[in-house]
Amino acid sequence: MKLCLALLLFLSATQIFSPAATQTASAPGVAANSAATQRYIHGAWDTLIRSATDCRSLADVKVTARPVLYMPADVPAPSAVLALEQKCNVRVLSLPRRIEKIGDLQPQALPAQGLLYLPDPYVVPGGRFNEMYGWDSYFIILGLEADHHEALAKGIVDNFLFEIEHYGGVLNANRTYYLTRSQPPFLTSMIRAVYEDPASFPATFEGRTAARNWLERAYTLAEKDYSTWLRPEHRAGITGLARYFDYGSGPVPEMADDDTYYRDVIRWLVEHPGPANAGFLVKGPEHPDAAEAMRLQQTSCDVDASVVCARAWYAGYRLSRDFYLGDRAMRESGFDPSFRFGPFSGATQHYAPIGLNCLLFRYERDMEHFALLLGKPQDAMRWDHRATARDARIQRYLWRAKDGVFADYDFVHQRPSSYAFITSLYPLWAGVTTRSEARQIVAKLDIFERAGGLSTSNYDSGLQWDEPYGWAPTNWIAVAGLVDSGYREDAVRIARKFDATVDVGYAADGTIREKYNVVAGNAHVKVSTGYTTNEIGFGWTNGVYLKMKQIIREYAPASAMRSAVQ
Repeated sequence: MKLCLALLLFLSATQIFSPAATQTASAPGVAANSAATQRYIHGAWDTLIRSATDCRSLADVKVTARPVLYMPADVPAPSAVLALEQKCNVRVLSLPRRIEKIGDLQPQALPAQGLLYLPDPYVVPGGRFNEMYGWDSYFIILGLEADHHEALAKGIVDNFLFEIEHYGGVLNANRTYYLTRSQPPFLTSMIRAVYEDPASFPATFEGRTAARNWLERAYTLAEKDYSTWLRPEHRAGITGLARYFDYGSGPVPEMADDDTYYRDVIRWLVEHPGPANAGFLVKGPEHPDAAEAMRLQQTSCDVDASVVCARAWYAGYRLSRDFYLGDRAMRESGFDPSFRFGPFSGATQHYAPIGLNCLLFRYERDMEHFALLLGKPQDAMRWDHRATARDARIQRYLWRAKDGVFADYDFVHQRPSSYAFITSLYPLWAGVTTRSEARQIVAKLDIFERAGGLSTSNYDSGLQWDEPYGWAPTNWIAVAGLVDSGYREDAVRIARKFDATVDVGYAADGTIREKYNVVAGNAHVKVSTGYTTNEIGFGWTNGVYLKMKQIIREYAPASAMRSAVQ
């Protein structure tokens, strides 16, 4: 593996929160055609639409057994779903009981893993990700609305409301092996995107009534989803902030198609001992006897219950139970993997992340807004109190005044992280920064800014959520935050860079990808471990590309005029 030994990154703020030497100011100079990219996107939505009655929806490269479609315990299967048994060679089963909250039903309790029923069509990211994802869908919805597919966007939100009612909350995605975790909480942002789009409901009295009724239902279910993040397991110690947490244990079952990842992690940890990965390894045999297997259930994972666990061994070592908790929490975060929370983010559950708590602050402000629209002043006051309290805790624990940055907080060791990560820009989007803080954040854009957009970090670990890779969702959150904070020239510059990188990638092979090499300004990606492909589709890249174009059209002329005057 290509990963570096430089674990001093967790100890030196001056090393990590500093501009990267690879920064360049110009966009990639490759002949590319933006119009061609946009034509591809306009036509790509149809290829990414799935539904519970579409045989394509059942395919899952992460589980290769005969497909299974699960209905909620209290929802009878429609006739069109039952017809799939002949049409698609699928088994249609009901979940064994009603699910009230995420983690109520462990995936291993089911006879087989499968797709969870959703009532409306939805858009998948693409490639190996052939289901509706929790945070991908926000950026997909933005693109659908920019491309005038408002009914499809609304249907996706309706599916999330169905998930909350029947599967306990917004899931990582609608597969049974995701029943133990959520994803970054963008639900209220999705609700606002649909409700505030005039094309979502007819411009009639009946349409306005339908919109209000829809918002009332969405508000009620969003409050239930919000409660996920208040559960004891999601609390970041005594900080009053939230952390990521998965309600399962051991290695994740969706890794059954990758027999090298956990072994590669162990190999790297064995070869690179150090304080940053303390507690990630335990000694254990490759083929444990019954007594050893029983011990490993407590210290590592259950080798008898999980084939993924059984083969996760190297040179006399296995991964610790705590590492697996961190690995699962990392997957709920959506950033999987990086070195942000220790090697392979194995300590994710030990941190109060700035990104998550910014999302929850915005969630609380959105809920306050909905409550006012719905004539619920007491509710609005309650949401205001929650948001105000979270804002104070963010300032207390996550603002590093001496460095002028927001950062994650290790609540176990009671110290801020010094790892530069793109989520330090989330406060601009969430609206938690003062003017002074915003100025300091923007002054450090060169920590992340590259020729082709914003890099996820400034540390090349060889993993996909680190340097040199840039992703559509984080580039959009940064650009939208810059616009909202008044830094429109910076927003336009980054939007142009990112869209130019997508154009270069499309010109090279006629595809749009999941992630990009923003240092090179193209789609050339070589990830050392984890899934190493660069998936084609791609839902959130399509959506963000279109939204970046809107930013450029709206603000570029004003930016150019100001530059000319100066």
